Amino acid sequence: MSTDLTFRDFQTLIRDRYYATDAARGTPGTFMWLIEEVGELATALQDNAPGKNPTPAQRANLEEEFADVLAWLATLANINGVDFERALRKYTHDGGVEGVKP
Repeated sequence: MSTDLTFRDFQTLIRDRYYATDAARGTPGTFMWLIEEVGELATALQDNAPGKNPTPAQRANLEEEFADVLAWLATLANINGVDFERALRKYTHDGGVEGVKP
């Protein structure tokens, strides 16, 4: 796999590695994991807020938490039969998102 991932590539990677476990956990349990990761992202954002002087470890943690949130979101999409790339077309087709002008 190249170092440049599409959303489809990433979703497939998550599905290939974790689908059996994720499907057994189900949507409610997986959603709770996503929310926990969102909370960790919120903490990392606070640690890296403007005006603060984050350490390299805090900066690395921020990146990790963004990745974790995206991975758990991909997991939820997988176990609920949602294709990220198809879902994201609302942002990429002509006209974009309703009410938002390019």
